[in-house]
Amino acid sequence: MTLNILIADDHDMVRESVRMFLDADGATQTVPACNLPEALELIDRDGPFDLVLLDYTMPGMRGLQGLDAAIKANGGKPVGIISGTATRLVAEQALEAGAIGFLPKTLPVKSLVNAVRFMAAGEVYAPLSFMSGKDDPADTEFEKDLSAREKQVLRGLIEARSNKEIARELELQEVTIKLHVKTLCRKLDARNRTEAAMIARDAGFV
Repeated sequence: MTLNILIADDHDMVRESVRMFLDADGATQTVPACNLPEALELIDRDGPFDLVLLDYTMPGMRGLQGLDAAIKANGGKPVGIISGTATRLVAEQALEAGAIGFLPKTLPVKSLVNAVRFMAAGEVYAPLSFMSGKDDPADTEFEKDLSAREKQVLRGLIEARSNKEIARELELQEVTIKLHVKTLCRKLDARNRTEAAMIARDAGFV
C-alpha cells in the first residue's frame, strides 16, 4: 500500500531532498507545500494524508498554532514536526500538543525514512538521542571551539533562516542571535553570515 505524505517546508532543497529519499522505494508518494496555508489547502483538497510533516519555522506556522490547525484539518491522521534548529523543549511541546513525532533534519536518511513509516502507522517517534540531549557526537575539529548555542545558530544560518526566525525557534532575543552571528563570523574568519554558512557546509557541519 502506497503511503500518501504531505511535506511542507519553505526551503526547496530540504523539501525536495526528503521527497527524493521517501519516494525512492516506491512505497510512498509525497506532495510538497512551501508554507502552512498551502499545506492546509492541499489537506482540504486532497486529504486526509497518511502523514503530514510540517517545518516548524516555515511561513504561517506561528509556532505550534500551525500544528494544531493541521491536526484538525487532517481528520485525525498523523501530523509531525520536522526542524533543523528546534530545541528539545520545542520537540517536547510539539509532542504534548498532539504531534505524532519530531524529526531533526540532521537525522540520517535511513532513520528518517523508517521514522516516517513509523509515524504514518500511528506510532509516536522522537529520536531518543535528541530528546535526551545525547545526540551530539564527539566534536569535529571544525566545531570544537563552538558552543552548543553557536552550533544551533549556525545550523539556522545554513538553512538561510533570518535572525528573527532563529530567535523564535531557540526562544531567545533577536539581539542575542545577532551577537552569536558576530561571534561565529569571527571564529570562522567569515566576512558575513552567508560566508559562515558556506564555510560550515564545506566542513561537513550538520
